[in-house]
Amino acid sequence: MKGIIAQLNKAFESRIRLGIMSVLIVNDEVDFTRLKELLDVSDGNLASHVSALEKANYVQVKKQFIGKKPNTTYKVTRQGKKAFDDHLTALENLLKNK
Repeated sequence: MKGIIAQLNKAFESRIRLGIMSVLIVNDEVDFTRLKELLDVSDGNLASHVSALEKANYVQVKKQFIGKKPNTTYKVTRQGKKAFDDHLTALENLLKNK
């Protein structure tokens, strides 16, 4: 059982990071406001968790202006998708080995 636990990705231990990745896996791209609403978190909390995922190269951040309003969108990277898929597989294996 110890080997299965070691396969879990520490980057996804936080429920917020797990939520971010879950939303991004099923959507091509999500903007800051929508992600914040879905996860019911503060601006700063979301920004810090996204930053950690971005540093791990799991999330790509795109900042632009639409008219005069700033717009930030997020999408999962190939590396992020693989890491998340591996994490989910490890969770499934953990559940199967009760």
